[in-house]
Amino acid sequence: MVIDFHVHIGLKEHWHAWVQDYQKATGSEYYERYEELTDPDRFALYLQSGNISKAVILPQISPVTTGIIPNEYVFDFCRGRDIFIPFCTINPSLTVRPAEEILKFIRLGARGIKLYPSYDHFYPNDPALYPVYTLAQEHRLPVMFHTGSSVFRGAKMKYADPIHLDDVAADFPELVLVMAHGGRGFWYDKAFFLSRIHPYLFVEISGLPPRKLLSYFPDMEKNIDKFIYGSDWPGVATISGNVEAIRRLPLAEASKKKILFGNAARILGLE
Repeated sequence: MVIDFHVHIGLKEHWHAWVQDYQKATGSEYYERYEELTDPDRFALYLQSGNISKAVILPQISPVTTGIIPNEYVFDFCRGRDIFIPFCTINPSLTVRPAEEILKFIRLGARGIKLYPSYDHFYPNDPALYPVYTLAQEHRLPVMFHTGSSVFRGAKMKYADPIHLDDVAADFPELVLVMAHGGRGFWYDKAFFLSRIHPYLFVEISGLPPRKLLSYFPDMEKNIDKFIYGSDWPGVATISGNVEAIRRLPLAEASKKKILFGNAARILGLE
């Protein structure tokens, strides 16, 4: 069983041209099978064909950098389909009362929150976001952050340094925090170290070539309970390619199961 913790959905018009160019460069099946893979039922079958048992489905409100996939679109896409796990998002620059907005989507069934600091130009430890973290901690919802580099126009990487999550983890000791992309590019060591000292801070590995994981995280198995698989689809060629690559890594079978399923299941309350 596999949980994909990082799946983007959307129509072509939701994304800026430079995002579409990047997705096409990966050879993503999204463009070859567009009508099929933008239909919720057929996309669910596509996931199942790649042995994905659950997928976290992500909205995005980043008009400056990537585009807008509305929360409402994600909830409509996921409704009535158990394979999908909808997350919600806010852009702090566009929301006067972020906690109120998040609460609205929690009531609609959001199972977590995804935030995009480098795309929306804010620091994760901004006190203005603390009401959101308070709400997430009360409802036992994970909060995922884009960390590390981005190829997209307008992104500012200073906001994506994992060190900013040290404050959040310290101030919200029971809140599950997830570092998407594992501090990609600059901060693999920092992300790994922070995940070891904070009990609820996790490393999510979407956007990282599986064959290089043990170069980026040479002591991965010493902290294997903190690693979570994600594909970052449609920024990959197929939904199952990276899963198979992880299964070929020289790790214990129990470790691979934790990365691909067990750790995410624990965070999402699926155990």
